[in-house]
Amino acid sequence: MDFAFIITIFLIGFVGSYISGMLGIGGSIIKYPMLLYIPPLFGLAAFTAHEVSGISAIQVFFATIGGVWAYRKGGYLNKTLIAYMGTSILIGSFVGGYGSKMLSEGGINLTYGILALIAAIMMFVPKKGIDDIPFDQVKFNKWVAAILALIVGVGAGIVGAAGAFLLVPIMLVVLKIPTRMTIASSLAITFISSIGATVGKITTGQIEYLPAAIMIVASLIASPLGAMAGKKVNTKVLQVILATLIAATAIKIWMDIL
Repeated sequence: MDFAFIITIFLIGFVGSYISGMLGIGGSIIKYPMLLYIPPLFGLAAFTAHEVSGISAIQVFFATIGGVWAYRKGGYLNKTLIAYMGTSILIGSFVGGYGSKMLSEGGINLTYGILALIAAIMMFVPKKGIDDIPFDQVKFNKWVAAILALIVGVGAGIVGAAGAFLLVPIMLVVLKIPTRMTIASSLAITFISSIGATVGKITTGQIEYLPAAIMIVASLIASPLGAMAGKKVNTKVLQVILATLIAATAIKIWMDIL
């Protein structure tokens, strides 16, 4: 593994994790296509879809730790929401992560494309008034939250993501959770989800450990920096950035599939 390869992987991890911390996502929606497409552009070794999903899974685990730590004060974390959705998504992500070995490269990419398309559509649904709700008055349907998190977990475990790119629009559009609480709580739920996905990938031998280690170092540096930036950015701006990223990724994936 040469120096150019190490720097490229580190920068992919840094950029993805910074955005992860700022927007409350694990970062796989960004890092998955970056890992898949950027190294070959520079004449470096290409990863397979299985390798990318494995690296993404273990990297998200560490990226979300940094983000949650930065949001630990200020009432941003909704513990009830985290408990219900976290438990469900942990089960789902383990099932998806373990079962992903039975899927082809095309099957993994297709799953990713479907998830990204659903998330992109949901992010453009109007979300009026949710940021006017005080954090201590937030209410949601616990069983709807748990069932949706279970479904997200299975799909996310397959692609080595933690599912936050789907959790965030679900929390905003379906559960009506304020944006900053959504960002902070989704990082915590994503951390829990990444446990199941990571265990599933490790037990089936889908992890490339050296690139994963480089991504982890980048994550631990960049994710807290992104979270601090996210606290200062207008919530509407955060929603637009996330919607744009998800839509662009969905378009790219579907162009390659078709």
